[in-house]
Formats: sequence, structure tokens, C-alpha cells
Amino acid sequence: MRSGIALIAAVATALLAGCAEPPAESRYTGSGNTYGSATAGFETCMVTDAGGVDDKSFNESGWNGVKAAVDANPGIYGSYRQSNSSADYEPNLRASADDDCDLVIGVGGLMAEAVAQVAAEYPDTRFAIVDAHVDLDNVYSMEFNAAQSSYLGGYLAAGTSETGKVATWGGMQIPAVTIFMDGFAAGVAKYNQVHGTSVVVLGWDVAAQRGSFTGNFDDTSAGRSLTENFIAQGADVIHPVAGPVGMGGASAVQDSPGVSMIWVDSDGFEAVPEYQHIMLSSSMKDISSAVRSAIDNAFTEGPTDGRYIGTLGNDGVGLAPFHDFEQRVPASVKQELEVLRRDIVDGKIVVTSPAAPTA
Repeated sequence: MRSGIALIAAVATALLAGCAEPPAESRYTGSGNTYGSATAGFETCMVTDAGGVDDKSFNESGWNGVKAAVDANPGIYGSYRQSNSSADYEPNLRASADDDCDLVIGVGGLMAEAVAQVAAEYPDTRFAIVDAHVDLDNVYSMEFNAAQSSYLGGYLAAGTSETGKVATWGGMQIPAVTIFMDGFAAGVAKYNQVHGTSVVVLGWDVAAQRGSFTGNFDDTSAGRSLTENFIAQGADVIHPVAGPVGMGGASAVQDSPGVSMIWVDSDGFEAVPEYQHIMLSSSMKDISSAVRSAIDNAFTEGPTDGRYIGTLGNDGVGLAPFHDFEQRVPASVKQELEVLRRDIVDGKIVVTSPAAPTA
């Protein structure tokens, strides 16, 4: 009897579905970059930085967070507008607000000023920003103390270098980039202190806050050129902090036997599978989970403002697995890294950077 009732119910449901009105159009009027059901009642609109949602870095991580929120809740719908340059930030943010998006998310520290400007113009719209703090009542800020994870990355680089030289370089000299470089250099210095070595960091002078940058987040040829230069100087572990520009560096590392890479933002082994064989590890920021939490908060009508800071202690940042390098990283270095991680979490070691977020 139960199976018969179930069959009747299924047929009735199908008939009703056939007579139902067609799905409503999405409120999003952009280029059609959407995810989820257009009939969902809550729309999250993300504005990317240059590089787009397939940049293997922070934009992609942000979009993955949107998709995760949609997958977990059929009442949420996601869309994005891509910025090709900083000139697109404000127009894209305004267009999203004008579309009555329930939450507008700007991805990247370079967008801080634009988010502050547009959020002030639309006080009744919820905004969020990744990699910056905007102190407005309708903006939720997501920041990451990436100096902590890159500190571990620097220690790992020094502990596995055969040449005694490692290198880091960035896309643009902004806090979201230099915080990684500061932590990386500090980690190398810690290794030298512990082991009495003198591993050299090329590409970044912590004291002077000067170093090597491509000046953008889209010129992969410049990333390759910088990396080739550091390899020519003897560096055998490279840590690019440049989003998709890091792909240029990866191509140079691939062409250089004995050289490995520590990726940034996401797990490079997963994000760029074509370069798995050169990925020693990655200094990660869990942007995806932070974005998903921001969306969930907005959906449940939580506080319109607020601030999240990702740390080793809350798993907002971390060092990726060694994957193919698991057997090549000395057991002693692995043990030391775990001790360092605990000491940072417990406050016994404080990793400093002028770019580190402060509560």
C-alpha cells in the first residue's frame, strides 16, 4: 500500500510541476555568471579582482565559498561580475547593489576603498570584503593572518633547500601580499636561529619592506622572468605571492630540475594539478569557508557588520600537506613544524608583520 501511495504522489507531483509557472528570471543582469536556482530567495553577488574565478587563487577561493553556500542551502543563489582592472571595482559593486543583491562581496584588498565608497552609498545593502577591513555598519570584513602560515612555509623552505637560497616575490606591494613575504622571511630566520645556518631569502627585505614585484596580478610572463632570475642566483625554493601570476613562476620552476615551489592562498597541488610535481607545499588562507560563513550569516539575518580574522588557531590559515614531497621532507623538519605551529597557536611565538590584521 505504501508503495502505491508513493507512486500516486510522484505522478501527482510530476503533473503539478508540468502545470507550474516557468522559473522566475534571476535578478542578476550581468554576463550570466551564475550558480544555483534563479528562484532562490537570497542572492549573493560577488565582484572579482583581475584574474577571475579561475585564477587558482583568491578569486577562485571566494567563488568556491559562494558555491559551497549555494550547495548547502537551496534558498541561496550566487552570481559574479569580473573586474578586469581597478576601474571596474566601483561600477561592478554599484551594479550589484542596484540589482538588489542581498549580499555583495568584494574579493581582494585592492577593493577596500571601492567597497567603502559604494557601501556608504547603499547603507541598506549588506556588503562583505575579503582581505581588508572596512569599518562600516553594513560591511562584514574577512582578513587572514597569513604571516603565520607563511612562517611555517619559510621554515620548510629553509629546511629543504639544498643551495641555502630561497626566494619570494609578489604581484603588487599591498598588505595582502607583503604579509606572506614577511612571514616567509621570518620563518627562514627562525630556521637559521635553530640550526645555526645562514639560508638567504632573495626577493624581500623585511627591515626595509622592499622587494621584487611584477606590479600586477595578470602578467604571467613577468612572473616567469622573476623566477628565472632567482633560480639563476641559486634559489631552489620559490614562494610567489601573486595569484595567477604565480603560474608563470611555476612554469619556470618546472623547467628547472631540483627547484620546488610553495604556492599561496589555496593548496597548489589541488589548484594547479599540472604542476603537482613541483609543489612542496602551500601557505593557505581558507577564503572559501570564510565567504561561506559570511553568506550564511547574512542569510540568517545576523549582524550586518563584523570582522573575521583567520589564524592558525581557528584554521583560517595553514600549511598544506607535502603531497608528492612527503618522503622528501626530513622527519625532523616535520616535527619542528608541528612544534612551531603549536607555539604560534599558544602565543609562545608571535609572528609579526606591518600588514598583519589587528583586532
